[in-house]
Amino acid sequence: MLDPAVCCAPVRIGLDEIQATLLASSFAALADPIRLRLLSYIAAAGGDEVCACNLLEPSGRSQPTVSHHMKILFEAGLVTREKRGSWVWYRLVPERLEALRSALG
Repeated sequence: MLDPAVCCAPVRIGLDEIQATLLASSFAALADPIRLRLLSYIAAAGGDEVCACNLLEPSGRSQPTVSHHMKILFEAGLVTREKRGSWVWYRLVPERLEALRSALG
């Protein structure tokens, strides 16, 4: 049996179980093309919030469908939301997106 110290460098410390679970839920939410598109529309707003009413036309989806997908993005921690009147306003969570970038980088 080979001595691991002789044949190769040790494995660096990676994600712990909690970090991996949080990141996996975010990546799973983004695995759907419409959710990825919705998130990109919000990101294109340059850090500003976006009303759900402005996500309907570019996504080509109905209000209930957009709401369903935005709920998944919210539950994954990728966006925050605030209800005003009959509409919900969404904003990206930059820290969560940075965590996704770091995990890949």
